[in-house]
Amino acid sequence: MTISEMFRLAFPSTIWIILAVCAVLSAVGFYKFVYFLSVGYGFAVCGAGAAILVLYGGGVGVWNILLCLLLMVYGIRLGGFLLWREIKSASYRKTLKAATGDGKPMPVFVKVVIWVCVAVLYVLQVSPVFYRATAGDPAGISAPIGALIMAVALVIESTADKQKSAAKQKAPNRFCDTGLYKLVRCPNYLGEVLFWTGVLVSGAGALQGAVQWVVAVLGYLLIVYVMFSGAKRLELRQNKNYGADPAYRAYVERTPILLPFVPLYHLEQVKWIVA
Repeated sequence: MTISEMFRLAFPSTIWIILAVCAVLSAVGFYKFVYFLSVGYGFAVCGAGAAILVLYGGGVGVWNILLCLLLMVYGIRLGGFLLWREIKSASYRKTLKAATGDGKPMPVFVKVVIWVCVAVLYVLQVSPVFYRATAGDPAGISAPIGALIMAVALVIESTADKQKSAAKQKAPNRFCDTGLYKLVRCPNYLGEVLFWTGVLVSGAGALQGAVQWVVAVLGYLLIVYVMFSGAKRLELRQNKNYGADPAYRAYVERTPILLPFVPLYHLEQVKWIVA
């Protein structure tokens, strides 16, 4: 296979439709900057899953349809949960405002650059499912395994968010260390990493040529980096809020920050991860 053929396989005309959908739905970030990477993120992933289903659903097998539906459920759940939390929680609105510069205006050019970058990132992330669809949903175990991992990840994310919301209602000024938070300090980010691991696994039996592999793996590595960055940012904020609490200090010394059973407890001193 020549390089030009690999590029044609990696970037068929329909991929630009997926990019357009992600760009339109993530444009909600122009209303509120943080939405580029939160609400707009969820909407874009949901829209990408729906677009793949519309473009290829009639010509592929049940596994690719299921993968698209999982992308849609993931996006709806994430976008809906983040909006609900912002509407219902005054403390979260305060934290959100502080994290985004207290509403300070951002140059339009910077917003446009970020918008384009996140739209491309979301296409990279869903690319294994897209490439599986373009290949006709080939047989093999990668799609079932990937779908199972994605489903488990959705359960973990949903459970972690519910557990933290319940803990904050009971003790608003205390850190959460119950349920899944006994396993890792950022179980919602763990669920995120697992979900996109499932997406990558689902495409393993369908990816064709080096360029498709580069696109798929690049999207995976970027979102994993974003999750570690988010975990570091959360650690810095929690250290500021709870650092004087001996119970919190004991909790962070015995509970891994993101990956269960991996003795990685702190990210605040890791320079190559930008918070």
